[in-house]
Amino acid sequence: MFVSFFPRPKLFFWSVLLWTALAMAVWYGFAGRFVTAEQPLGPTTFVTPSVFVAPSALWFDFYFAVCVAIFAAAWMWFAPHPWAGWSILGSALILFTSYFQVQISVALNTGWRGPFYNLIQAAVTKPGAVTTAQLYDGILTFFSFATVYVLVSALTSFLVSHYIFRWRTAMNDFYVANWPRLRTIEGASQRVQEDTMRFASTMESLGVSLVRSVLTLVAFLPLLVTLSSNITELPVIGPVPYSLVIVAVVWSVFGTALLALIGIRLPGLEFFNQRVEAAYRKELVLGEDDPARADPPTLNALFSNVRANYFRLYMNFLYFNVGRYVYLQTDIIFPYVVLAPTLAAGAITLGVMQQILTAFSEVRSSFQYLVNSWSTIVELISIYKRLLAFEARIHDEQLPSIEAQPAT
Repeated sequence: MFVSFFPRPKLFFWSVLLWTALAMAVWYGFAGRFVTAEQPLGPTTFVTPSVFVAPSALWFDFYFAVCVAIFAAAWMWFAPHPWAGWSILGSALILFTSYFQVQISVALNTGWRGPFYNLIQAAVTKPGAVTTAQLYDGILTFFSFATVYVLVSALTSFLVSHYIFRWRTAMNDFYVANWPRLRTIEGASQRVQEDTMRFASTMESLGVSLVRSVLTLVAFLPLLVTLSSNITELPVIGPVPYSLVIVAVVWSVFGTALLALIGIRLPGLEFFNQRVEAAYRKELVLGEDDPARADPPTLNALFSNVRANYFRLYMNFLYFNVGRYVYLQTDIIFPYVVLAPTLAAGAITLGVMQQILTAFSEVRSSFQYLVNSWSTIVELISIYKRLLAFEARIHDEQLPSIEAQPAT
């Protein structure tokens, strides 16, 4: 699954983590101070997309490119791989575009959302205090950011689509080269044709989401720490230092633990579903060429297995979705519960409230990565279990124990 696309995967991924940690340490230690950051604007002054071509932003882009070039050159020399261009440089480019999208969100929150809602508050509080031109200026500023975001998102989606297909191609070539040893595994054709595609796309989707969650935390957590100074007290608890950060972490950990607990059986059920579906499909395919196969009693028995597994999966998803939807619906109103004492005290403006809500939501969503991605993770684990049998057969190891378990 990985060796076909990445050079020496275990060592490669550990080196990615170590190199990233070193690059961040150097950046925050002294490299990031070489160029002075721009001064913050006033409470009603809008930031424009020109911030992305400011000296500090361009210096970071250059630093990122140099770090990637050094890392890629070292690996291409140490362990040449036919897919290194896509697996290393492609991954780095996806990482950068994800970072850029997060920076757009940060710029909107700090340089547009606060000033714009402060203008609205001034307009509704005192007639004539704000002109129509000022409001239109804020709206046009938003559209300028939105244009940049749309372009970057479209290009990122295009790049990710090609990246996924290259990864699928690498896995396909690897398994086809070993097909004589794999063909006897149940559902081998489906695992090569469908599971490789689903694994690559699901893995990339989860990977991009994880990277974006981490980058969002890095970008918004300091902002949430700063905004916590505006919170006078929390309901029931009272005044707490760094209150917004603490509440976001506790609430997100609670939701993640809850859904992980009630959804623990789903990956195995998804695996068995794929297996009984493959057995049913295989009998139908054999019946196309052999009239002795795919007789009604056999098909009825195989479809009964399909029905039994789906009904069991539906029952497990029933209580999983109840817990998930209750948590997510509560999550919508939760920030207002936290802010209620502060709002009642009139301690913040509308603009600051919008900044807090957005930053709190971004940080909370990042900590809720598992909550938001659990259904996709379940699917990925089931695909991984199926492809793991290929890995075991190629390396002459014992098949995973789940392969010998009955599907019903």
